[in-house]
Amino acid sequence: MAHQSESHAPGLPPHPLARVTAPAPDCPVEVAMDVLSGRWTTLVVRELLSGARSYSDLAARLPSLSDKVLTERLRHLRARGVLRREATAGFPVRVSYELTDSGRRLAPVLQTLWDWGTRHQTTP
Repeated sequence: MAHQSESHAPGLPPHPLARVTAPAPDCPVEVAMDVLSGRWTTLVVRELLSGARSYSDLAARLPSLSDKVLTERLRHLRARGVLRREATAGFPVRVSYELTDSGRRLAPVLQTLWDWGTRHQTTP
C-alpha cells in the first residue's frame, strides 16, 4: 500500500500540485476556477463559443447583465488569455470579442460542469 503522502486523489494526476494542503495559485484547478470565477462569466464564455460578438451583441444576448459587469467580465477573460478584443478601423470603430484557442478549450469544461450540476441539483 502506498504511503499517504505519495498517493493522489482519484481523478487527479500524480503531481505535487494535486496534493497541496492550501490553495496554490499555480494549481491547474485553481487556474481554471479563477478564469471562470465571477457571476456571468460562464454565460459570456457560452455566448462567445458560437463565434465573435460585438459588445452590443453580448449585451443584447444577456439583457439582465449590467454594462459595468459585462465590461469587467470581458477585461477579466482578456487578462486570463481566453478572450481577444479586435478593433476594426472606421467610424465608428467596430470592436469584437472572440475566444482564443485557450478559451475555446473551455467548452468541454462547461459541458462537464453542466453534466455534474444536472446530476447534483436539488429539486425545490
